[in-house]
Amino acid sequence: MSRIVNSIRFNQDQGCFCCAMETGVRIYNVEPLMEKAHLDIEQVGSVEHVEMMHRSNLLAFVGGGYAPKFADNSALVWDAAREGKDTKDKLVLDFTFTSPVLAVRMRHDKIIIAIRYRIYVFTFPNNPQKIFEFDTRENPKGLAELCPSLEKPLLVFPGHKCGSLQLVDLSNTKPGTSSSPFTINAHQGEIACISINQQGSIVASASSKGTLIRLFDTQSKAKLVELRRGADPATLYCINFSHDSSFLCVSSDKGTVHIFALKDTRLNRTSTLARVGKVGPVIGQYVDSQWSLASFTVPAECACVCAFNRSTSKIVNSVVAVCVDGTFHKYAFTLEGNCNREAFDVYLDIGDDDDF
Repeated sequence: MSRIVNSIRFNQDQGCFCCAMETGVRIYNVEPLMEKAHLDIEQVGSVEHVEMMHRSNLLAFVGGGYAPKFADNSALVWDAAREGKDTKDKLVLDFTFTSPVLAVRMRHDKIIIAIRYRIYVFTFPNNPQKIFEFDTRENPKGLAELCPSLEKPLLVFPGHKCGSLQLVDLSNTKPGTSSSPFTINAHQGEIACISINQQGSIVASASSKGTLIRLFDTQSKAKLVELRRGADPATLYCINFSHDSSFLCVSSDKGTVHIFALKDTRLNRTSTLARVGKVGPVIGQYVDSQWSLASFTVPAECACVCAFNRSTSKIVNSVVAVCVDGTFHKYAFTLEGNCNREAFDVYLDIGDDDDF
């Protein structure tokens, strides 16, 4: 039980990741890979969800698993900078709801909490006040993403209509005022995965079918490009943009991480059927799709999150994948589509004596 990881999240700049575990919380730096801090089971119990706020001392988590210390309908904010070793000294905020909390998202001025049919937006971190509350269609995964840019306070989550996305500008911070969300009809099936780039200009989504990733301009709502992960249905775990939005990476239960080019989409592969032309409408949809520039494999059917490594090199592009089985994978890729492993580690074996 001590090695069970319930969920993993990258922080907003993708330079760290945090693990919600049966034995508490562990936080790692990506480059170099090292444990930065941990909260043990005596402090916080077993944890289902965890969210970092950049590299600050604030951490949000939700209890769950086999030995929870806190109820699953509460989102708790931990302040590592506060004096004292007592848990109560460091728990500075507690948001409690009538049903389980499925996700928490933070930025410097707001905290977002998702439950099954509703999204809440609070001011943050001092004297939090609820400023928005949005009803959603059933959202069992707690899908919600928040743009980290202070210039673009944009929130995206599943809309009321099947396959739609709701985008909300959170710049209006007056409690009780309404902000009109606008809707993008992204897919025919249920939304299963969403992501927003660092600049807040592009949103990416996939449906429960998991074959296509569609990108939309957040200003005009226009579809920018359609990317094909594969032909067979799959469960997508993660979609992430590179820091400059030149690339996109996607992980799924097929055990493959796909990398797509966005800045120059001509780098992406096209179907070999394109050489013989369209034979019919079904084949035509595969011919028209853009397939990944590069890909690599991780343990099959093992949930993982992926992100682009912030290398100082302008020549080498690399992607890291962090899996719930405790493995860490780093692959470099070229614009020609070559992909080579740069690093492999078992991050759960990496320890540090430092505590929060």
